[in-house]
Amino acid sequence: MNPSSPSPASDQITDWRPEDATFWETTGKKIAWRTLTITTISLVLSFATWFLMSAVVVRLPNIGFKFDETQLFWLAAMPGLAGGTLRLIHMFLIPIFGTRKVIAIATLAKILPCVGLGFAVMNPTTPFWMFLVLALLFGMGGGDFSSYMPSTSVFFPKRLQGTALGIQAGIGNFGVCVTQFLTPWIITFAIGSGGLSAAQTFTKAGKTSPMWLQNSAFWYVPLLLILGIVAWTMLRNVPVKASFGEQLDIFRNKHTYFCTITYVMTFGAFSGLAAAFPMLIKTVYGSMPGAPDPLKYAFYGPLIGSAMRVIAGPLTDKFGGAIFTTLCGFGLIAGAAFLGFSDILTHPSLVTFPTFVGVMLGMFFFTGIGNAATFRQYPVIFSHSPRQAAGVIGFTAAIAAYGPFLFNTLIGQVKAACKTTAPFFTGLMVFCVLATLINIWFYNRPGCEKPS
Repeated sequence: MNPSSPSPASDQITDWRPEDATFWETTGKKIAWRTLTITTISLVLSFATWFLMSAVVVRLPNIGFKFDETQLFWLAAMPGLAGGTLRLIHMFLIPIFGTRKVIAIATLAKILPCVGLGFAVMNPTTPFWMFLVLALLFGMGGGDFSSYMPSTSVFFPKRLQGTALGIQAGIGNFGVCVTQFLTPWIITFAIGSGGLSAAQTFTKAGKTSPMWLQNSAFWYVPLLLILGIVAWTMLRNVPVKASFGEQLDIFRNKHTYFCTITYVMTFGAFSGLAAAFPMLIKTVYGSMPGAPDPLKYAFYGPLIGSAMRVIAGPLTDKFGGAIFTTLCGFGLIAGAAFLGFSDILTHPSLVTFPTFVGVMLGMFFFTGIGNAATFRQYPVIFSHSPRQAAGVIGFTAAIAAYGPFLFNTLIGQVKAACKTTAPFFTGLMVFCVLATLINIWFYNRPGCEKPS
């Protein structure tokens, strides 16, 4: 029996040497790409369910729920709060339990909030606290990421990690598009029969139509079940072991914190803007005659950001990640400054709505580039220890996953206090300036400490 393959009774690969060219070509490559395929498809569903609440909340007032604007922002924010917190747990799981168990169980666990939300939206008397609980449970979809990415980083050699991580994270990010693109369509018809196919009455501008909002959650259940079973039967573990205490050594390295700041700028902005975009459109433009449907526009941002993460992955392998992170920073600074200092948000109108959408899509474009670049940088910065590199990837992803929570709550608070969302983007600009300067000084200038 090949020593690198587990016995039928074991899920553990005992010999794993991806940096050995012969081993990689004869054995490692097949296992690594099979693992990447399964975990990436599962990650798409993770992101889709993580952002499901942000797609559903914009419809709740129109089917009879009496939640105010602040409550809706909180519902969109809660998956981000839970996702970031759960990532702090997930970042330690792969070296302790292995890829197979963690990925399979995490996939199956997301069935619970999907079933719960499906039933909750069918009853307009469902209390706000129940939706809050479900929103927190949807955070499981965000928490997974800090297991998936460290797992992938230990399956591939360093020369392919930018490509592999870019593919997984980029395609995984498409899950946001899946939710925001398919939700408006899948809720327009009944699925099945009986009580689960009962319609709600959707009312807008005095016109009514039937809606099956529960479909937005129920249709994920069979997909999650299938992927969970596939992960349990086909995934294996590689010999990267460390206790919880041993993994804490990453916090003694200053670059852990610098990398966290740059990833908050890139993925924090991507996830935060993706979660806030529908409610931002509804809040700024929703009261105007002929107001745009938020979900007809919101999915374009995550689509562009996700695509650029995949496209930029191979480029970062070739040219290095630091220069692309700097490019991302400049793009976000420009976009945030425009929204913060122009009158497009202080005096909004449908005439300037296309400009607003265009600037937002431009910011998503740059976040996608930055997401690919930063995950290329971290294995290089921590090249002395693949296990530490995986841990840093998990930790930075955990903190950046608070993006949906921070963006939604801050936008809601700023709007309530200032009657406009413009000051939020001014603050975002200031943070991006700081993160970009850190990246340039430590990773992207001649003679820098860790060129990456």
